[in-house]
Amino acid sequence: MAGKGKSRQRIEPTFDTGRGAGDRDDEFRLGAGDRVTGGGRGSGGGRRENPKPAKSASRKSSKRRSGGSGGLIGLLRRLVYWCLVLGIWAGIGVAGLVVYYGARMPNASTWAIPDRPPNVKIAAVDGSIIANRGDTGGEALSLQTMSPYIPQAVIAIEDRRFYSHFGIDPLGLGRAVVTNLTTGRMVQGGSTLTQQLAKNMFLSQERTLERKVQEVLLSFWLEQHYTKDQILAMYLNRVFFGSNAYGVEAASRRYFNKSARDVTLREAAILAGLLKAPSRLSPARDPQAAEARAQLVLEAMREEGFVTDKEVATAMSQKPTRAKSFWSGAEHYVADMVMDQLPGLIGNVKEDLIVDTTIDMGLEKKAESAIAHALDKDGRRLNVSQGALVAIDGTGAIRALVGGRDYAESQFNRAVKAKRQPGSAFKPFVYSAALEMGIRPGSIRRDAPVRIGKWTPENYDQKFRGEVTLASALANSLNTIAAQLVMEVGPDQVTKLAHRMGIESELQANASIALGTSEVTLTELTAAYAPFMNGGYKATAHVIRRVTTASGKVLYENTYDNPPRVLAENVVANMNAMLMRVITEGTGKKARLDGWQAAGKSGTTQSFRDALFVGYTSNLTTGVWFGNDDGKSMKKVTGGGLPALAWHEFMTAAHKGLTPAPLFGNGQPVDDIPASTIEPAAEAPANIGDIISNADPNPYPPVPVGAEPMVSAAGGGMDVPAGIPARLPERSHGGAGVDPDLIPPADVGGGGTPAPRRQTLLDVLMGN
Repeated sequence: MAGKGKSRQRIEPTFDTGRGAGDRDDEFRLGAGDRVTGGGRGSGGGRRENPKPAKSASRKSSKRRSGGSGGLIGLLRRLVYWCLVLGIWAGIGVAGLVVYYGARMPNASTWAIPDRPPNVKIAAVDGSIIANRGDTGGEALSLQTMSPYIPQAVIAIEDRRFYSHFGIDPLGLGRAVVTNLTTGRMVQGGSTLTQQLAKNMFLSQERTLERKVQEVLLSFWLEQHYTKDQILAMYLNRVFFGSNAYGVEAASRRYFNKSARDVTLREAAILAGLLKAPSRLSPARDPQAAEARAQLVLEAMREEGFVTDKEVATAMSQKPTRAKSFWSGAEHYVADMVMDQLPGLIGNVKEDLIVDTTIDMGLEKKAESAIAHALDKDGRRLNVSQGALVAIDGTGAIRALVGGRDYAESQFNRAVKAKRQPGSAFKPFVYSAALEMGIRPGSIRRDAPVRIGKWTPENYDQKFRGEVTLASALANSLNTIAAQLVMEVGPDQVTKLAHRMGIESELQANASIALGTSEVTLTELTAAYAPFMNGGYKATAHVIRRVTTASGKVLYENTYDNPPRVLAENVVANMNAMLMRVITEGTGKKARLDGWQAAGKSGTTQSFRDALFVGYTSNLTTGVWFGNDDGKSMKKVTGGGLPALAWHEFMTAAHKGLTPAPLFGNGQPVDDIPASTIEPAAEAPANIGDIISNADPNPYPPVPVGAEPMVSAAGGGMDVPAGIPARLPERSHGGAGVDPDLIPPADVGGGGTPAPRRQTLLDVLMGN
């Protein structure tokens, strides 16, 4: 126990330096005193302890007792460290993705702005825009030419830092992420206008990581190669605004019927608001939603300092915009007609074009008004749902065209594409063919029951008037007389003359053609009447006057300024005299024009399915049609009724302010016109605008003739030209001294001994 009281001493190991004979120099040995025994007892001392392990444990314990703040700092240090590590690896990953997806794109040296789809600007004679056609639906405008409100509104609502960012907007992207996370849904996008342009021009609309990476790369490229104004202009001229409108010009004309040059503050706000959801926010589909979005755009513009509080208040107080579900206005029938004809004139459209047409927009609006007024007033009562009108000048230039009641409801062009029976409106070609055969307006035919084979034509009123002149027969639209004439002249001769004058549709050369049973379009029928107006020259209907590129290169220019003669002057003068009587005393009385010589012919088809009136003055030839698309019968609507009234309304408006000029021949029937009395006659005006502009108040001067006024036949109750016996000759059954003009070529009336007559085509056909 005494050993416990002694102080412990450190015992260092000793090395035996004694050398024996067999010892090596590098050996060392521990003595017995250098060993520590398990019991702590021994001859050389007590228990041994190693102090170093105790010292190390003491230090660790000290660190644990004083290491509270040091542990948190370490944790933060480790967190920063691993964030840096992860950031580096994320950067490497992003760089890898950029390199990978970038490598899948074409070489940057080959990148180029894709051509904007070509636009066709269709213009009226005064240069005003009728419509734009093409994939975009509007021409490209510079920032300087469009309304300044448009770019301001788009920047305010879509990309406020557009002029300061470098293609992508980190602040805007971060704001969008936070907003979407806090709301729990996608309410805000982070794409800049540059990114949207890159996507629209180069990429698809699919939402993939690859597309997003490529969008960013393309945005950087756009910012490097183009100015901010150029990028903004490209964006505004290409972006989709809904309702098939691409670009601000197309959208402005689509929704507001005006150019983007003239857009107001409120309208600009509506356009900018569409970009978020073009189809859903379209004012044509949901005007309330479009209005609500526009209010947000106006507020954004005020916050950005683009507009004042007063301007915003004024804009908000304006009446909401209501757009139709489709383009409206009869001029769009013209635009469609132009686009149908354009490939045949110049081939495929590969660049922006300007098409100058023959349309007078003033007349176009008057024509549309006349058709709409007639249908609004009497359409429901008379069971009429559709109408069409075409007005043509002496050269065949179409000055106005209405293809239907409302283009927004139906885009089918009834004036150009619908083939209908013209009815009695075809009779002028029958009478013209008869005049060419030498028959005169005063020639006599008998209005009585007629049988041609198994066909027995009847007059509209089912009455017969006995012996009448051809002039009276045409004025009163007697079917029996027309049937006799077509068989006397020959159906083939009638069809040849009709084709020569401008009818292009196939015509059936049979007896019933006298009553207009072969189908034609309103446009070709109206054009075929124009030779009566211009002195006998063909008037090929056309609406395209010139086609040029945006740079001014002429690709096409029409050549209708030197038309061929299709009718002799005496035939024209006599037809004018007879067709004038249709309006003054016949079936077309409702078409009379105050102060103007006018001529024309009505037409009504079986069961009142179609009703037409085609007439003309020295300035304009106009055809009007009414009916139903499904062919249902109207309530006894004849060509001399509703069509004649609409014709009168339009022609009165079209001739307002013009100096009246007589028709060719001055309305007097003649047997022949000496060549010396015709001024180099009847050359059609070299300039298309000469007639309708009234630059020459009398482009087709009256022919001086010596005919006397019409006199009344004794007891006949009808007018005949002077020089024809006042008392109609008696029928002779002998053969000598019989005027062949008095002998009908078919079985007329019946009973009695038939009068001798010459052999006709009918005789040949029937084997007589």
